[in-house]
Amino acid sequence: MAVYVLRRLVQMVPVLLGITLIVFVLLRVSGDPVVLMLPEDASREQVEALRRSLGLDRPLPEQYLLFLRDLARGDFGRSIRYGNQDVLGIVLERLPATLELAAAAVLVALLISVPAGVVAATRRRRWPDHAATTFSVLGEAMPNFWLGIMLILVFAVNLRLLPVSGRGSLAHLVLPAVTLGTGLAAVLTRLLRSSLIEALNQDYVRTAHAKGARPRVVLVKHAMRNALLGYLTVLGLQMASLLAGSVVTEQVFAWPGIGLLAVQAINSRDMAVVQAIVIVSSLVVMVANLVVDVLYAVVDPRIQYS
Repeated sequence: MAVYVLRRLVQMVPVLLGITLIVFVLLRVSGDPVVLMLPEDASREQVEALRRSLGLDRPLPEQYLLFLRDLARGDFGRSIRYGNQDVLGIVLERLPATLELAAAAVLVALLISVPAGVVAATRRRRWPDHAATTFSVLGEAMPNFWLGIMLILVFAVNLRLLPVSGRGSLAHLVLPAVTLGTGLAAVLTRLLRSSLIEALNQDYVRTAHAKGARPRVVLVKHAMRNALLGYLTVLGLQMASLLAGSVVTEQVFAWPGIGLLAVQAINSRDMAVVQAIVIVSSLVVMVANLVVDVLYAVVDPRIQYS
């Protein structure tokens, strides 16, 4: 297992290099970074001075190599919006809030999707199955921003049970976590239902029933373990969508994470912060996928990495 994890970590290096190249090219294609950084009434001398100070007057290949050199040192540049502060420090300061929100959203998705998927699979073509299927369709169809606004209207404005925005207590986390986790729960519920129905129709499940095993033991020990493999795969793949959805959710609830920071950086044309957020978010997604791959061996001991 340790060798496998080490090999996966090494494989992340070329992936990160590809991401840095894409970020570097897109920032140059989107416009002259110097023009974006300076006000519209800046003189030509000011533009050229800033371009020289940032090294943007050099050829693009040389700029990219210097960019990689700075990244290797942990230098993502300086923020224009935040008083020339270190960009990496700003992003890492906001990252725990986003990870907290993502973890809470995953917890909400698990608490909804696992019971709903199991009930739908074991009671096919009955009202619980129809209710779970309806929830899956509605959950995937509802935009995050609309659901968030509706939750604020009901639970914060009308009932006054939960705070509208900000981060502090556990109560501040409830509405954004439910907003972000509902869409993920809808996807996972439908997947778990179909995977569990397929597993319950396999010969090894019939054999377990024939040997006199209790239905709950057959469901948990035999069917669920095999159904969870696809469930974990989709959960890992949804991590990127979870971070992307946090941009909208954090904006709606003023949650001080990297999603809100990204919106503010784009509005203020702080490109150094934007590229740091993209790279750090990509690294988080790759680590999350690695954790999911390791969980395969925990769920199914037959899976061994060599």
